[in-house]
Amino acid sequence: MPQPEEQHQDRPAPSGPDTGGGPGPGPGPGSRADTDSEAAVAARQARRLTDVVTRLRRALRSSIRTDYPWESLPMAQVELLQTLAAAPMRVGELAARQRLAPNTVSGLVGRLLEAGFVDRQPDPGDRRTARIALTEAGHRQLADWQRAHERRMAAALASLSPADRGLVMQALPGLEHLADALGDPVEEPAGRRSAAGA
Repeated sequence: MPQPEEQHQDRPAPSGPDTGGGPGPGPGPGSRADTDSEAAVAARQARRLTDVVTRLRRALRSSIRTDYPWESLPMAQVELLQTLAAAPMRVGELAARQRLAPNTVSGLVGRLLEAGFVDRQPDPGDRRTARIALTEAGHRQLADWQRAHERRMAAALASLSPADRGLVMQALPGLEHLADALGDPVEEPAGRRSAAGA
C-alpha cells in the first residue's frame, strides 16, 4: 500500500493565475490591456483632430486678411458679436457663455461700444442692469465678416479634388455633433455664477 508521502508526490502541481504553476487564461475582452489600448487610440485621434482644427482655424484667420480688414475686428470681438446676434445679453451672461472673465468681456464690450457695433439696452428683468445688443452697424460688420470667410472657404474647397471635397462634406455632421458636445454648458459654482451675473 503506497505511503501518504508517495501519493503527495504523484499529485500534479496546481496551475492557474494565482499560483504561478501554469500559464492560466490570458486577458479577455475588457481587460486593462484592452482599456489602455483604447485610451491610447482615443488620445491619438483627439491629438490629430486638435492639430487639424488648429491649423484650419489659423489658416482661415491668416488668409482672410486679404479680403477683410482684420485689425478692425479681432476674433475675440467677432465671437461676442456672433453670440449677441442671437439675443441681447448682460455682460455676466456673455462672460459665462464665452467662458471669459467678466472684466475681460467688459473691455471687449467697451471697444465694441466705441465702434458703434453694440449699444446698451435696459434689462426688462432688472432695471439696475443693462443688456448689450447689436446695432445695425454691428449686424452689417458681422455679415461682412461672414461673407469674407465664406468666400475664402469656397475658394479653398474648390481647389480640392472632388474626392477630398466629398470627404470634407461627409465629415460635417459628425463635426457638428462634436461641436455640440464641446459646447455643452459646464455647471459653475454658485458663487461664480452670482459674480458673473452682475
